[in-house]
Formats: sequence, C-alpha cells, structure tokens
Amino acid sequence: MAMVSRRSFLKATGAAAACMGADRLAASALDKPLGLQLYSVREQLPKDFDGTLRQVAGDGYKVVEAAGYFDRTAPDFRKAMDRAGLRCVSTHHTLRQLETQFDQLIEYDKALGLEYIVCSSSEGMHRDVAAKGPQTLDDWHWIAGEFNKVGEKVKAAGMTFGIHNHTPEFATVDGALVYDELLKHTDPELVVFEMDCGWVWDAGHNPVDYLSKTPERFPLLHVKDFVRGPDGKAKPCELGKGSINYIPIMRAATGLKYYFVEQEEYDIEPIKELKHDAEYMKRLNL
Repeated sequence: MAMVSRRSFLKATGAAAACMGADRLAASALDKPLGLQLYSVREQLPKDFDGTLRQVAGDGYKVVEAAGYFDRTAPDFRKAMDRAGLRCVSTHHTLRQLETQFDQLIEYDKALGLEYIVCSSSEGMHRDVAAKGPQTLDDWHWIAGEFNKVGEKVKAAGMTFGIHNHTPEFATVDGALVYDELLKHTDPELVVFEMDCGWVWDAGHNPVDYLSKTPERFPLLHVKDFVRGPDGKAKPCELGKGSINYIPIMRAATGLKYYFVEQEEYDIEPIKELKHDAEYMKRLNL
C-alpha cells in the first residue's frame, strides 16, 4: 500500500473539513422551522381564519409572522394558532403605530408569546411632523434614534425589536446609503434587522454582502422571489421561478433564527403556490 505523505493527508482532510464547514453553515440556516409571513394570506384570513391557518400548516409551515390581527383578541388569536399547530413568533407594526399605540400593542404582543416585534415601515416620516417632500439624511438619523427608543422599550418587555426594509432604505441620500446609516446609528443591543431579500435585490444590492459582514444583526429574513418585467419593474413570483438564488443567501445567514416566506402576488391559487414555495425551501436543504 502506498504511503500518504503528511502534507497530502493534511491537505485532503483540510479540504474535507472546509466542505463540512460549508455544509454546516447551510444546515444552520436551513434547519430552521419553515416560516410564513401572514401578509401572504391577507385576503384568505378574513374569510376563513381557522381554515386558512390549517391549510398553511398543512403545507408544512411551522412558524408565522403576523401582519394585523383581524379584529381578534390576543387569546383568540393565540388559540387559533395552537389549533392549527402553528407558532406566531413575530409581528409587524409601523413606526407610527409603535409610537402612538405602544402600550396597547405590547400588551397584545406579550399575550401572543412573541419573540420579535418588527417595524414594517417608517412610512416616510420626517423629524419635523409638518415637513413634506423627500426625506433628508437628518430625517433618517432621527428615525434611527426612534428605533433605538422603541428597541429599548421592547427589550424591557422581554422581546427583540427589528427593522424590516423595502427599497427606500437603499436610497442614497446626501451621499450616504440609508441602510448603511441605519446599521451604523442603531444600537445592536436594542435593534436587529429583518432583511427582506426581495426588496434588497430589487434595489440593486446583494443580500449576501450584508449577511457576510454582520450576520449577527440579521436574525430574521423575508424570503421572496422577483422577475423583471419588460418595463423593468420587479414582479413577485413563486420561489425558484425568479432571479434570486437563495443558496448563497441562506449560507451567509449564519445568525439566522427565523425566516418567513412572503408571497405578495399569485399566478395560481394562493395556498397551492405557498405549498410550492414550501417545497422549494425544503429542496434547498438537500
């Protein structure tokens, strides 16, 4: 039997270890419970709340993120989740809601047993409430300060506060990229980020770039896919049928706690398309 040199052995085992490490990175993201943003079924829930949740669970989803409570009390909302075998771990509120209805919302959210409260949008708010027109960099710095204040109160209530993005957070204002400014001016102890990968892509950026730099700041992801139409605008589509490759994204998301599939428009019956999305995410884990 030919002898293997120490150098060859170390080279071979090192390469194997690197491959195993990459596999573990992918597994660490993809072994998370399959999640759904309930905005995806915003039209179905008012018609048949319990039935829609059962269908969602039947498609393989385990955790959900709320986007409105459909006039239900917190105990009723939580019981419906329990009956369907789902866990609601996160919710969306606008910054204006968090600033004007915080005590009411926090009481409801605590009763649901949530882990995260996420600002869905800052809604173009200005430092001066009477101001109009495009936001300035000072406005965004003020918003970052408001996020810190909300984050401190959410943390005191035993939950974690996060920021969800659309495309305005990737505008360049006064020579600075807004998203970079939000990362810089929010306290990591008080504020995390829920990266909506679809809108990051639509804004012309790569989610991997951010996830690779500071993965610990991104415990939450929104997973959606887009295609460009003839007019250059992004159109939502079923996962795997668009332009976003989620394999490198999920590999880079080493700080991930939960991800939520979000389908904003449909080409076929919604529950059926959400099942296809679930199957896509499961295939990524092979």
